Amino acid sequence: MNRATSDAAQLARQIQEELRSELDLRRTDVARLGDAALRELALRVAHQSAARRQLPPGTDADELIRRALDEALGLGPLEPLLADPGISEVMINGPDAVFVERQGLIERSPIVFSSAQALRSAIDRIVAGAGRRVDEASPMVDARLPDGSRVNVVLPPLAISGPIVTIRKFSALKLDLAALVELGTLSAPMAQLLDIAVRARRNIVVSGGTGSGKTTLLNAIAGLIPANERIVTIEDAAELALHHSHVVTLEARPRNLEGHGEVTIRDLVRNALRMRPDRIIVGECRGGEALDMLQAMNSGHEGSLTTAHANSARDLLSRLEVMTLMAGMDLPLGAIRAQIAGAVDLIVHQARLAGGVRRVSSIVEVVGLDSGVVQTQELFRHDTSGRHRACGQIPAFFDQLRGAGLPCDTGIFLDSGSEEGVPCTSH
Repeated sequence: MNRATSDAAQLARQIQEELRSELDLRRTDVARLGDAALRELALRVAHQSAARRQLPPGTDADELIRRALDEALGLGPLEPLLADPGISEVMINGPDAVFVERQGLIERSPIVFSSAQALRSAIDRIVAGAGRRVDEASPMVDARLPDGSRVNVVLPPLAISGPIVTIRKFSALKLDLAALVELGTLSAPMAQLLDIAVRARRNIVVSGGTGSGKTTLLNAIAGLIPANERIVTIEDAAELALHHSHVVTLEARPRNLEGHGEVTIRDLVRNALRMRPDRIIVGECRGGEALDMLQAMNSGHEGSLTTAHANSARDLLSRLEVMTLMAGMDLPLGAIRAQIAGAVDLIVHQARLAGGVRRVSSIVEVVGLDSGVVQTQELFRHDTSGRHRACGQIPAFFDQLRGAGLPCDTGIFLDSGSEEGVPCTSH
């Protein structure tokens, strides 16, 4: 940091301290002000403070005042990062180590916090605004910003090098399936299959690794649900943005400061069954709620959707088994696999490739249970040439659609450049 930058940072801290002292944010009359009125008052005070000081040559007074206001009233250097629509994730490894993700690639940001105390103040504002607490006695916390962005904080002694903050930004822009086709995330035939599957009330699980775009894809698939259906969405932190007129949004609640009042995803899934849903959408299955979700899919709530972490479509089946066992029920493996085979119709696996590119790498149909093994067949794949290809297999549920007189174009499963057919893979 050069001398001018250091002097500007010192001035920003002085303005910030004078601002806090002048406003005395704990006074009742100020506390009652709304955010806009409070910021307007603070802006006037900050301008007066800056006018009384000799600014270093080349210093942008407006930028200096903005920095002081952000640290006094907002989240400090995080403010411009959160306002940048090109940033999808912010990762803070300490006051002077801030990284961001743009278009799937991680880069170091030139923005830093003025001190460790400034970082800790930003953390305190985040968790206080969410009604949470984080300290040495409780050094890990999940919270949410007012715009819906998800925040995870880890403090020392768990974080050896200092406070660690990870922010998954909430995107107001929700892509539909057509937009994902244009981006190359999946092919037009894949999108056509998903459209048919949703209208035919097939149960779909979107799988993938962290940051692979599962929620974005889930939101796009959910957009295909007919507008007249009642949808209940269940999430840890509300991220789905459906434009349907009849959507009930439920959000899990963590324990309060006294350790009480927790409402889990599993609690909400069980309650959703009493709410007369046409479809249930669970943002992500991580544990025992997988059993409740499978039972819902098997008991008249066809056409439901969820996501889960997995390395491949095949791996998802094993993950579902493990998560179902986490429900604490003493179920034999055969019964669990029967539940999975009866509940899940399609697995859509999304991968994050080199360079941060996100692609649907495979669409797999679950075709049944044979000798205690869940049988699957791959319908589409993203091959090593970077092309989405059909595997020559026609979904088993298309026979049911034909029997019901519904149109179903089998031509989308024929690919002149692919193998003649890929046999069922088993798990």
